[in-house]
Amino acid sequence: MRVIITGGTGLIGRELANSLAHDHHEVIVLTRNTNKSSGLDGSVKLVKWDGRTVQGWGELANGAGAIVNLAGESIAGEGFPPSRWTKERKKRIVESRINAGKAVVEAITAAAQKPDVLIQASAVGYYGTHGDEPITEEHAPGSDFLAHTCVQWEAVTEPVEKLGVRRAIIRTGILLTNKGGVLPQLSLPFKLFAGGPIGSGKQQMPWIHIDDEVGAIRFLIDTPSAKGAYNLSAPHVVNNAALAKILGRVLKRPSFVPAPAFAFKLAFGELSILLLEGQRAIPKRLEEAGYAFKFPEPEPALKDLLDNNK
Repeated sequence: MRVIITGGTGLIGRELANSLAHDHHEVIVLTRNTNKSSGLDGSVKLVKWDGRTVQGWGELANGAGAIVNLAGESIAGEGFPPSRWTKERKKRIVESRINAGKAVVEAITAAAQKPDVLIQASAVGYYGTHGDEPITEEHAPGSDFLAHTCVQWEAVTEPVEKLGVRRAIIRTGILLTNKGGVLPQLSLPFKLFAGGPIGSGKQQMPWIHIDDEVGAIRFLIDTPSAKGAYNLSAPHVVNNAALAKILGRVLKRPSFVPAPAFAFKLAFGELSILLLEGQRAIPKRLEEAGYAFKFPEPEPALKDLLDNNK
């Protein structure tokens, strides 16, 4: 099967591409920079893409088995510390997702043989921030910047459904991988013996191990009945204080030094919502569809990533 991945050089895209290539699928990664092949299986084909049009790749959609649309400017920016949400950054975050989605729709529209499925990326930020209330896929969207971004991100590829293409939306939680993202940043204070809860510690942290992120995406590709929105977060959601205790145990470090909320707000502005607020998003539809999590509990997941250094 030919699988086209937009945004395929990011944390999720690389692992997904390698997993598919390992099983001898034809994998094509669309990227702005074809030199970013580090960490990708040698059989993965990189195709240069401007992120806005079908130029140079549109014909590849004809006869493809699946398209996985992960493209979009990083919400937190590249590297550490995270980049503040200026007016210009917000504009780029939204436009990068809309432009990529429109190009995907254009390519599918032009294809004589349509792809079987489109996997459309999104995030649990779709729901806005909540307390301890369990949030399933039926919950209404929130009203903050992240929620509005996710609503637009999801909506842009909806037209493919009228073309007869099955579409599954993945609302991903906090991705846990030791190859980047939030986990190295959360772990660093603990390694320096200064770890602990962030802010009140009561905020829910809907997390998912990278292996389950990839596994769930592949499950949705391979399940003909899978359509609509799916929360990609582990069944056992914990709050930040509980996660801090688990991190301390796994890293064999103390976990009682709190990080004050005001410091995060001062340093990162509105972006601080990513760690100071949360939602208890649970994978109701994914489990009902039959997906079995490899890492449903946070402690084994963190041990796998931090003890074994996969």
